[in-house]
Amino acid sequence: MTVVTRSGVERIELAFARARSEKRLAIVIYLTVGFPERAATAGLLRAAIDGGADVIELGVPFSDPMADGSTIQRANEAALRNGVRLDDCIDEGASLAADRDACVLLMGYLNPFLRYGARRLADVCRSRGLAGVIVPDLPAEESAELDEFLTPADVARIDLYAPTTPDDRLARLLPHARGFVYCVSLTGVTGARAELSGEVLPLVARVRAHTALPIAVGFGISRPEHVRALRGAADGVVVASAAIDAIARASAAERERTLRDLVSSLRDAGRA
Repeated sequence: MTVVTRSGVERIELAFARARSEKRLAIVIYLTVGFPERAATAGLLRAAIDGGADVIELGVPFSDPMADGSTIQRANEAALRNGVRLDDCIDEGASLAADRDACVLLMGYLNPFLRYGARRLADVCRSRGLAGVIVPDLPAEESAELDEFLTPADVARIDLYAPTTPDDRLARLLPHARGFVYCVSLTGVTGARAELSGEVLPLVARVRAHTALPIAVGFGISRPEHVRALRGAADGVVVASAAIDAIARASAAERERTLRDLVSSLRDAGRA
């Protein structure tokens, strides 16, 4: 039986503190559980850790991932065809947390979490070493049903803020944020982009004015030059579509090496 010695919030704090002590940005890697096949997930998760990922964001497959672009939509569809459900995602995350002492988040849409049950979700995350959840279709103002159980369990619910978020909303909500703050780099859905949006640095600065928590930037982060451009501004980056694309392009024999090399290149780019 796994003995959980750190809370979810503590795992997140430690991940970002380790990156900060090494004078680099923290690397958060998103992978859809069950893509390309169920049996591939465990090896890919460990390859991401071996490449230098500080946080793993486990994608819970959903039929209508409204915040995600075509790459992650296709990964969700494949995972659902492969029969992956929330329990499978929890099992994969708990195994990785125990095996590698990893900081693991569940990224999923609200409906599967509510069907699972907020109290049950909080209890399972706490007991099995999962650090937190990201729910992109749940505004912070409407999160009380989850927070009632996640907060006392010390499991973080990570909020997302876009360039369109007004300052008064940031001032009202950021003091209650936990774990880290996820800054969406652009207005739109996920997906690898050629260039970093000009909206992101002003957003990070506005968020920084209202919180001492680490700030991670996601949506469109796909290249080492994107990571380099965020040094000195953000505390971490979230890479999703680029990781899924790399896996999809590689042969089955080369997937883990390809992902490991991608993560390593991003980690190196984040060094001061």
